[in-house]
Amino acid sequence: MTTVPESVIELARARQAARAAKDFALSDSLRDQILQQGFEVLDKDGGFSFRAKNPFPVHERIGDLRFFTDKKFPIAIGLILDGFIEDGITSIQAIKKFAPADTAILVMICGTPDLAQIASELDDRTFITQINITPGWGEAANALLKLSPAPYLVVMEPSTIFTGDAISPALKTLEAGEYSAVGWRGGLVNIEDGWRSVDDKGNGDVDVLFSYFMALNVEHALGASGFNARAVYYRNADIEFSLRLRQSRGRLLQMELPLEQARHHGYYDTDEAYRDEQSKKTYDRILERFRGKTEILVDRR
Repeated sequence: MTTVPESVIELARARQAARAAKDFALSDSLRDQILQQGFEVLDKDGGFSFRAKNPFPVHERIGDLRFFTDKKFPIAIGLILDGFIEDGITSIQAIKKFAPADTAILVMICGTPDLAQIASELDDRTFITQINITPGWGEAANALLKLSPAPYLVVMEPSTIFTGDAISPALKTLEAGEYSAVGWRGGLVNIEDGWRSVDDKGNGDVDVLFSYFMALNVEHALGASGFNARAVYYRNADIEFSLRLRQSRGRLLQMELPLEQARHHGYYDTDEAYRDEQSKKTYDRILERFRGKTEILVDRR
């Protein structure tokens, strides 16, 4: 439980006296002073109580989210934290250590976990918001795209850790204009097994990029209609999005970047039945919409 400093309690007492004296201007001023110290004062019969002030915006639903920041950046990184807050903190700290200082960090927390630790990561380039009713992965990724304060956005799995500056080479490639997306891991659709798998063929042009680290031209991504809002779970949603981007003539590049993968809790620690059911739904959509359309694929290698 958060301890309320005596100085805050004294302000609340003074505010209570001001209210009793009907000096509402002073009462409002004292309330604001209490807020500045990180607390909300709640009036009740015979006294008052306190609640720790949320250090970042909280919304009930994803549709209530209107912006992360009015500031503009050359590139932003979007992290979707559906649980596993400690992973997010580790990822954020690595980004701050290695990414250029003008890289924005957008953090969307889904649900209502304990957020005391991550609040300390807030700064002039790190923006955190919480959505109480957990959105689907596709909805969350689309919100990051639509509200990006930069023309380029990295959609990144929080278990991905920077070991060096992965932003500068990705941004340089995107700014050259030849590619719509750059990523760390990807591959070619396996035509021989009926489009049911993706083979990693190494660096170069690919059909698919995975959201371990997927740097996007925001305009091109939105022009391809973004991620499928029906994708509740991340797995295979990035394949579906990649093929949408390819269909709209976007080029995707897999390249070596200074990143490493920690334990992927979103896969290994997710209920297996839920994971398999949602993954299958997404892949069934992929097969229905794209299978056989070899003209959208890159040359086989």
